[in-house]
Amino acid sequence: MDRDTGEVRVPRAASVYDAGTIVNAKTARSQLLGGFCMGVSMALHEESVIDARYGHYVNHDLAGYHVATNADIGEIDISWLEVDDQLANPIGLKGIGEIGITGAAAAVANAYWHATGLRIRDLPITPDKYFRALGLA
Repeated sequence: MDRDTGEVRVPRAASVYDAGTIVNAKTARSQLLGGFCMGVSMALHEESVIDARYGHYVNHDLAGYHVATNADIGEIDISWLEVDDQLANPIGLKGIGEIGITGAAAAVANAYWHATGLRIRDLPITPDKYFRALGLA
């Protein structure tokens, strides 16, 4: 977190999941990595802006709706627990389609709090919220 600009970056992260029995480690890692990147994007970039007068979304396409790209994502260590969860189903499989996003935005917000002492409770965490919290904007 840059205190002069209010900019937040995630240079590295580690994320561990209880994903049940993993059938294909390569695709599971890719799925969890993608979910984590979506969580970072939610925490720092994604915002729906609504026109107060008409109630329409101003940023209704990707031209005005920022999502994280490779340049926004640092080194991420993805791993999972080898758990044979027989309560999930007889094979122990769990769906991991969106599990990677779970907790990622909260982890970024908590790291932000540890770095600044400021608790931002509405996402995305943007520089203007940092300066407003300090009473500078």
